[in-house]
Amino acid sequence: MRKTDTSRYIAYLLRHRPDAAGITLDEHGWAKVEDLLAGVNRTRSLTMEELEKIVRTDGKQRYSFSPDKTRIRANQGHSVQVDVEMTEVVPPTILYHGTATRFCDSIDSMGLIPGSRLYVHLSGDPETAVKVGKRHGKPLVYLVDAGRMAMDGFRFFRSENGVYLTKAVPPEYLSRDTNGPDLNPKEGQKPDTHGNPALSKNEQE
Repeated sequence: MRKTDTSRYIAYLLRHRPDAAGITLDEHGWAKVEDLLAGVNRTRSLTMEELEKIVRTDGKQRYSFSPDKTRIRANQGHSVQVDVEMTEVVPPTILYHGTATRFCDSIDSMGLIPGSRLYVHLSGDPETAVKVGKRHGKPLVYLVDAGRMAMDGFRFFRSENGVYLTKAVPPEYLSRDTNGPDLNPKEGQKPDTHGNPALSKNEQE
């Protein structure tokens, strides 16, 4: 079993279906490490050393240990009701949401909604948003007028791995990043990473 497959399975358990491995999350999303290891080892092999490496090397920084490493949780992305004690923040003026072009009609109509998750996930830079969009198809980046949203009373949070979260983004706070990164630069040409600061929608990680 590849490490990436095991990491995705751990994310599935800690975010969505802890019962699938017989583990329990507390109100803040923490699971006992011993219970997680026992649950994962029902279907695949995982040692404490391997779990520590997954947490340490995960490119998206999905997980956190408690200081004594007896508990573990996903940093964000839950569909189960937990409070992972995220820090409420004043957001940057502009945030970014990476998606696939096939979702544009829905986003333009409904805005960004969390779907099965608890929050909409937003990126702090267009490059990260492009990477997110590529995971879902042909990528497109939306600019989010986060500064105006905050002034209008919307709350923003920032997870331990740097993802910005909010409950929803209505369409009036969104615009397509037509001057964002060139997704298909000509040979020998560097991608244009200039985001459009002028502002006037469904998934993400």
